[in-house]
Amino acid sequence: MATTGVIIVAGGSGRRMGATLPKQFMMLGNEPILSHSINRIHEALPAAEIVVVLPEEHIALWRNIAARFDVAHHKITAGGTERFYSVKNGLKELSDEVKIIAVHDAVRPLASKKLIIKLILEAEKSVAVIPVVAPVDSFRKIEGDDSKIIDRSALRIVQTPQVFDATILRKAYEQDFSSTFTDDASVVEAIGEKITLCEGERGNIKITTPEDMIIATALLEAEQ
Repeated sequence: MATTGVIIVAGGSGRRMGATLPKQFMMLGNEPILSHSINRIHEALPAAEIVVVLPEEHIALWRNIAARFDVAHHKITAGGTERFYSVKNGLKELSDEVKIIAVHDAVRPLASKKLIIKLILEAEKSVAVIPVVAPVDSFRKIEGDDSKIIDRSALRIVQTPQVFDATILRKAYEQDFSSTFTDDASVVEAIGEKITLCEGERGNIKITTPEDMIIATALLEAEQ
């Protein structure tokens, strides 16, 4: 495998959780959510450089929390006002030896080793690979006072880690910020690169609400 770097973006505030503690620091099972995310990446990619991007005001808190748990080695850097700037800061912390870069949400602590490795191997053939799953719900598009059904067979739910050729990702992050950037794939797409879709995992959930925490706890218990 090519030398890999991983940027874990941990910019959450915990507002939608109704919590005072940022959600990435909340306990899931016996360790913090962020700890799960770091350790899963390390387990799948033991030689990878890992950079965690946190709001400046949360760095000391995370160092304090991480010291109490068995967390794989990682660098820490401060984020920016938007995810775009946080990833950009994370890129600066990765060495020039890195040929493939994965960007992962800190609050997706249940991505499997199998999924992570599959995405890295696919990225060695394609320049930009993202995990997706087909939606099971029905969707309606609001148009003024009306709404119309959307054909869900044409939709996919996007997950992380998203994996890229390092040169292309660095080049993509040299462009100016745009409000149309919703994830790293959209940043890379904006410079004309094709995005390859790869089958994700339903268990690779993003923890945003208290209900997500209940689901994540159940999934973790089922794994164990």
